[in-house]
Amino acid sequence: MTAILSADELETKLRDIGARRYHNRHPFHALLHGGRCSKGQVQAWALNRYYYQASIPIKDASLIARCDDPAIRREWRKRLEDHDGDDETPGGTERWLALTSALGLDRDYVVSTRGILPGTRFAVDAYVHFVRERTLLEAIASSLTELFSPRIIGERMAGMLAHYAFIDRDALAYFDQRPPQAARDAAFALDYVKRRAVTPEQQQAVLAALEFKCGVLWAMLDALHFSYVEPGLVPSGAFVPEEAP
Repeated sequence: MTAILSADELETKLRDIGARRYHNRHPFHALLHGGRCSKGQVQAWALNRYYYQASIPIKDASLIARCDDPAIRREWRKRLEDHDGDDETPGGTERWLALTSALGLDRDYVVSTRGILPGTRFAVDAYVHFVRERTLLEAIASSLTELFSPRIIGERMAGMLAHYAFIDRDALAYFDQRPPQAARDAAFALDYVKRRAVTPEQQQAVLAALEFKCGVLWAMLDALHFSYVEPGLVPSGAFVPEEAP
């Protein structure tokens, strides 16, 4: 990039990245939401996704710790509260554990993360490190996958409730609150990057940050597909479903 984009042009390019690279286009997504996964494959997805969910507040806390603007820190604290909850209200991480428990997974086993795939760990850790090490602008831009998450959440809830008798609405309680939270967070982050990315280099960094985050989510599904669908090679030590796919 050599020319400066207008704020609206930058947003258009960001949304185009989501249209092309967001993980709703992944084959595993189609299998999961289309009712073509076994219970064991759904368990594997929920177990591995827990590591991502549990790492998000760690990522957000690291962003807050390096931010010298109290207004941004106040805004970003909402994300910690959404995931960690408080003494009276469970957060998103706890609601995700309700899903894994409803799927028959032992809570202590899930929390230990012993059974997650190496690819999951590598991808999620890379995201946490990215937010810690890159500029604040890039760190905030990487969260912009939330622009696209409300739609995928709607597809997920409808598809899973329609196709899996072992899942009910209570088990999917995590997703009830995420669309408005994600829309709020995405609006803040989008406004921030549109105002702060004012050079070609900054705008390119913002676009690359979103591409990177889309790659993280895609890599997680790649690992699941390789291990539990085709060719079905589960690494030593990773979760093995009781029933065959």
